[in-house]
Amino acid sequence: MSLRPVAPIRAVAGTVAAALLGVSLASLSWAQSAANLPITAGQRDTAQRVAQTGVPLEDLAPNAPASHTVQPGDTLWDISTLFLKTPWRWPELWGMNLEQIRNPHLIYPGQVLVLEKRDGRATLRLAGQDATGEPPSNTVRLSPRVRSSLLDNGAIAAIPTNLLGPFLNEAVIFDANELANAPRIVATQEGRVMVSRGEIAYVRGELGGAKDFRVFREPTPLRDPVTREVLGYEGRYVGTTELVRPEQGTVNDGGVARVVPATFRISSTRLEANIGDRLSPVPQQELVAYVPRAPSGAVDGRIVSVYGDGIKAGQNQIVALNKGRRDGLERGHVLALWRAGERAVDATVAKRVALKLPDERHGLLFVFRTFDRVSYALILNVQEPVRAGDRFTQP
Repeated sequence: MSLRPVAPIRAVAGTVAAALLGVSLASLSWAQSAANLPITAGQRDTAQRVAQTGVPLEDLAPNAPASHTVQPGDTLWDISTLFLKTPWRWPELWGMNLEQIRNPHLIYPGQVLVLEKRDGRATLRLAGQDATGEPPSNTVRLSPRVRSSLLDNGAIAAIPTNLLGPFLNEAVIFDANELANAPRIVATQEGRVMVSRGEIAYVRGELGGAKDFRVFREPTPLRDPVTREVLGYEGRYVGTTELVRPEQGTVNDGGVARVVPATFRISSTRLEANIGDRLSPVPQQELVAYVPRAPSGAVDGRIVSVYGDGIKAGQNQIVALNKGRRDGLERGHVLALWRAGERAVDATVAKRVALKLPDERHGLLFVFRTFDRVSYALILNVQEPVRAGDRFTQP
């Protein structure tokens, strides 16, 4: 087995922990990832504690394999689900053999994870390493080196990042209706009603020195399903546009003072742009590192809406939550979805009794973007369609 020397790793020895940590490094350089890897003190303490004895066998998945060869397309979620009943409990999985983890950042297809059971406990190791965590004596050691380009080298991600990529800049919550005063499309070439990719749109408004913008339709207020309070404004993403020429000021046109608006070219579209659509500067590239984990405290919230035009949502769709950063939600939190218990009647007694059946857990959410009072989450799995008002809690 050969690994490309793109980071301080040992050939053959490799690392178990990146699959176990689940850091998505597609947009991080090695230096950035080492500095920003979000391992909390509590998570490390848990790993160290579990490493002393391993994981109880009852915490393993019913059909946990004796070994698993990491495959292209594998994710932390896939691998954790193979070995543990609760795949977000990555610190326990990481701690199953802490001594072998020399570099908790990367794992590659081709590495073999071996599950060992002894005295009612389970440990995990890499094939090819001895009990001390050292590779065989004939292992070739690679010198550390830094590569400044993006890490598109095959290291696996926490979850299927292709499901989230389109939403990282598209799913946006504005605290107030900030777009009301944002630059706006005021005209198009030849009086077109809509403009598509590559076409010209004319814009008025303060650009603030920016050249690249996202285009949004009129924002929709997101209301808490319980209190009806406005939590923020969701901008419906249209596409992107780039500045060609700034506004030229006012000219005298046949005795009439006319403003010459800024010229923009539509560079990408999710929807065709219309007159009245608003512009917001493209934000700086966000460093994305996902560590699936349960929230440290209790959470009890509701689904605000299904992203897009849907009324119901299923697996791999996006929903907005009525909890955000101020409520302690963080990127990477895993949450449980609950189905509301039905109303029923106890007809086994002379005087019938109205019943409210218990809520039933039926799915999992993965929080991938947080704002002050709202978050976006990916539905990892679900048994029944999800709709606004459905409940979620810590798993």
